[in-house]
Amino acid sequence: MHPGEPWSRGVRRRDDGVVEVAGLGVHELAAQVGTPAYVLDETDFRARARAYRTAFETAFRAVGTDVDVYYAGKALLTVAVARWAREEGLRVDTASGGELAVALRAGIPGTEIGLHGNNKSDAELDRALEVGVGRIIVDSLVEIDRVAAAARARGVVAPVMVRVTTGVHAGGHEYISTAHEDQKFGLSIAAPRGSGVDSDAPGDSPAMTALLDVVRRPELHLLGIHSHIGSQILDPTGFEVAARAVLELRADLAARTGVLVDEVDIGGGYGIAYLPGEVALDPERIAKDVAGAVDAVAARLGTPLPRFSIEPGRAIVGPAGLTLYTVGTVKPVALDDGRVRTYVSVDGGMSDNIRPALYGAQYHAEVVGRASVAAPVLARVVGKHCESGDIVVHEVMLPGDVRAGDLLAVPATGAYGRSMASNYNLLTRPPVVAVSDGTARVLVRRETVDDLLALDQG
Repeated sequence: MHPGEPWSRGVRRRDDGVVEVAGLGVHELAAQVGTPAYVLDETDFRARARAYRTAFETAFRAVGTDVDVYYAGKALLTVAVARWAREEGLRVDTASGGELAVALRAGIPGTEIGLHGNNKSDAELDRALEVGVGRIIVDSLVEIDRVAAAARARGVVAPVMVRVTTGVHAGGHEYISTAHEDQKFGLSIAAPRGSGVDSDAPGDSPAMTALLDVVRRPELHLLGIHSHIGSQILDPTGFEVAARAVLELRADLAARTGVLVDEVDIGGGYGIAYLPGEVALDPERIAKDVAGAVDAVAARLGTPLPRFSIEPGRAIVGPAGLTLYTVGTVKPVALDDGRVRTYVSVDGGMSDNIRPALYGAQYHAEVVGRASVAAPVLARVVGKHCESGDIVVHEVMLPGDVRAGDLLAVPATGAYGRSMASNYNLLTRPPVVAVSDGTARVLVRRETVDDLLALDQG
């Protein structure tokens, strides 16, 4: 029986209650790689990557333009994952020199890589120019100077996009909503009042100022305009509103300079299901809605449609992954309201999934190594760290006979588990394991104590 979202499509529970991932039982998996472990369903990852590429290509071709799909590597980037993405027709978006290095090791051509970041180092910019990345997304006015200087020193023309903030608020927690004004990313399209010749007239917005600056510089080639409105977005309206704003900015730039940029990136942030009963954002729906909206706006503005790009990350790798743990201490705790909550401790915690502690992210969990007929009890899955906030799953119903040694799985952890993992309390980070056709393959090995000690030069 396939349990459905938030589990990957390759997860099923056998008649004996044991869960399989892509044909491999969790006991065999735990015996091979240990716990905790990040487990990726390779077939599911590939299917979701294809679904986004196919949906957007079909919808945008229907309105007369093309689209590129960039896999947002910040969600999870390993050499194998980058290769899977490219084999499914995606490009790769990176946000640091380390992510760029992984993409290059995976054999991704520089022209198919984008480099993000609000505070890129000189070394990162120089490396990006050295390998010929297809686009550098500039995030501030001062960065334009720095990219131009680096390009001039190398004797090349740097391909850049300008990241703008549209004022559209979308997504989950405030910390993952990235298009409002009071935050670190991008350049606002809102014109400040009182900055023009007439003190009551608006001057150029930071976004327009940046675009004009790039156009003037021979060391830079303005590819287009980039917008990203947030993460874990389940309502497509925000994408449509932001895309309209970007196309209007594009038309304004063309009217002032004669430069009609060729590309517009509308970012990522497509939401997934984390809990049973939740419904992920459908790529076909979002693609059709956004394509229709931008077609109408371009017609109103009298400008041809640009080439578009999008950057799904979580939507591809999040549901493809789960974290497999072994249960240790089980402790019932009486609550003030008379209820009893069973605290179920596992052999990982906030070091392998910081999201619940960082911004209250909600996850599901199930005992996956056996069947149980025990009545369910209110439980909280916690880790082994020295923090009261070390919570993996805030509230879930688990079998009343949950006990030490049980295998427990938390689904939808493919995104931002490993990529945000730490060595807090000097725990070693879990391996990343791919499963396909009943076979497990370690993509990133488990860290060891020797790894930790090798870094300590005391």
